[in-house]
Amino acid sequence: QVQLVESEGGLVQAGGSLRLSCAASGTIFSLNAMGWYRQAPGKQRESVAFSIVGGTTTYPDSVKGRFTISRDNAKNTVYLQMNSLKPEDTAVYYCMVVVTTSSRSTVSYWGQGAQVTVSS
Repeated sequence: QVQLVESEGGLVQAGGSLRLSCAASGTIFSLNAMGWYRQAPGKQRESVAFSIVGGTTTYPDSVKGRFTISRDNAKNTVYLQMNSLKPEDTAVYYCMVVVTTSSRSTVSYWGQGAQVTVSS
């Protein structure tokens, strides 16, 4: 079993920056992929960053050049650096990891969500 604990989001002014973190605990044989998603009120959840370990990282045009996903292996933590924030970035942000467990199963896990509010 893997648990993901996200940092608190926050309220920032437009143009500001915020970094979200997502710490993983539990038994992980290997990390296969990681991602950040967001869901605004009345909208579907959408990906804002997705990275295949050892592979490609993708961002939607809406955040490309402003958001960066990264990880610290030593801390089992995934980050989302958000710069030049806009009011339309306001949403609940969720981290997600795809791992191979010690029993060689491939499983995805989600964080609890963090509210990010960008004021104009």
